[in-house]
Amino acid sequence: MSQKKPDTTKKDAPKHHKKSKVMGKRAYEKALFDLQLELVKLQAWVQHEGLKVVVLFEGRDAAGKGGVIKRITQHLNPRIARVVALPAPTERETTQWYFQRYAQHLPAAGEIVLFDRSWYNRAGVEKVMGFCTEEEYKEFLRSCPEFERMLVRAGIILIKYWFSVSDDVQEKRFQARLEEPHKRWKLSPMDLESRSRWLDYSKAKDQMFAHTDIKQAPWYVVKSDIKKHARLNCIAHLLGLIPYKDLTPEKIELPKRNDNVGYVRPPMSDQTFIPEIYPKDDD
Repeated sequence: MSQKKPDTTKKDAPKHHKKSKVMGKRAYEKALFDLQLELVKLQAWVQHEGLKVVVLFEGRDAAGKGGVIKRITQHLNPRIARVVALPAPTERETTQWYFQRYAQHLPAAGEIVLFDRSWYNRAGVEKVMGFCTEEEYKEFLRSCPEFERMLVRAGIILIKYWFSVSDDVQEKRFQARLEEPHKRWKLSPMDLESRSRWLDYSKAKDQMFAHTDIKQAPWYVVKSDIKKHARLNCIAHLLGLIPYKDLTPEKIELPKRNDNVGYVRPPMSDQTFIPEIYPKDDD
């Protein structure tokens, strides 16, 4: 069944928030599983109808964008739903039309593209860190709304999420990355520099919203201090923005395999197997 479209009417955030109780692991995993099943149905509908979907994920460092993207794509076909996370532009790319390196990754019919950071780099990190000129920045603010309106007129469903994280929660996540070796790669020099430029990033974000929060492609803000809640709320909202039908096929019966009549398998010794290190004796 298609999801009920959420109320996207803009409302002022309440001045005082009651601290949310964090979902338990079992309830979270059940809700996530149900939403991921709906994402599979949405994927089938996008392919069936030849829709072109672009979802942008922006926000401060350690706001939880990557975690949401992972949960969205976990059970989807990577040939239909793909993630675009571009590195710093090459010397050649810096001479191109600014939107050119992003435009080549836009979807064809039946595809979903998730941008883990996008052309909004110019309104954020490039502005704050001085990687673009003031004129380039102003031109971006002028041309970005027109670029996005052009995408929408071309039939692309454009959805933009901004992940909002408080400074104290961001600090805790940075500290966790320092302490956990498998997360340390997430702390780039740019991430570290952003800590000292919190106010500059806030001002840049306000300017960005003022110019690019347009009717054809509005910004949707995701409160992400609690990762579990942010993931579920974002996925539920995404499902509600694209009406779809359940195209789940009827139960499939597997055909019987052919009998191995006359087939002689090569000796196992002719193959190279990897060492069986696990399970260990003390497991």
